[in-house]
Amino acid sequence: MLPNESLDRFLDDFLEGGKPKEKYEVKKREDAAPVRSDRELWVPPADGSLVEKPESRKLSKRTWAALLMIFVLIPLTIFIGIRIGDRKYFFISMMIMVYSMVPFVMVFEGRRPQARELVILALLAAIAVAGRAAFFMLPQFKPVIAVVIVAGVCFGAESGFLVGAVSMFASNFFLTQGPWTPWQMFATGIIGFLAGLLFKKGRLTMKKGPLCLFGFMSTFFIYGFLMDTASVLMYQSEVTWWSALPLYFSGAPFNLIYACSTVIFLFFGARPLIEKLERIKVKYGLIENGSAGKS
Repeated sequence: MLPNESLDRFLDDFLEGGKPKEKYEVKKREDAAPVRSDRELWVPPADGSLVEKPESRKLSKRTWAALLMIFVLIPLTIFIGIRIGDRKYFFISMMIMVYSMVPFVMVFEGRRPQARELVILALLAAIAVAGRAAFFMLPQFKPVIAVVIVAGVCFGAESGFLVGAVSMFASNFFLTQGPWTPWQMFATGIIGFLAGLLFKKGRLTMKKGPLCLFGFMSTFFIYGFLMDTASVLMYQSEVTWWSALPLYFSGAPFNLIYACSTVIFLFFGARPLIEKLERIKVKYGLIENGSAGKS
């Protein structure tokens, strides 16, 4: 991780395009969320949490829209994809991408999105993709869900789902697309969404212990269960309880490895990553900060 001063200089050049000072000052005054001074930057909470507690626990209409997309439209779309045949998986994946973007776009209600806001989420997705590719030789030992959880906590539930869905869709261009892709997008995205939602409602305490516990439980029970269910539906012509049970048992060790890897990456990487993201979010007025008043 870069030191804070070096990080700030890099971000000023990267997000602002290296503008001359005069143009930079004009652009800063024109922006809806201006770059903030060092005196206004985020500082770690005094209680030892990784992120400050949200001021409001009320769910916004975009979150309700996301709940509709995630728990109704996306499962229905995956079910239709199963009925019409596995060869439609690319179309189903694209539909999930569209669904995940609708609530995210609603974040910018009443103002235009700034490039810097989209770049940070794209970078998080790229980190998840790179991490998944870097550990391809270790089955199920991946940092993807850890990054997605951090994205959901720092930038909101909708952003968490979007980063999760994009990460799996993009990384499968390197690791092979297939009928499992929509399931991976849904399973990973829902964990990022739940992380942001539970944090917003005050149910997820942002300390290492609870965060790692959430990472383990969500990876093992949510991602593992959904992907095992996908295997049952994809590889069995006639699904019965007795035919499905062996697949769930055989998938348990892989789910355990994935859950443990999520805990490891959260334990060692959550604090430095969240610290940098919170500084960026506050300094540049990104997403949740800039739209808090519209929730």
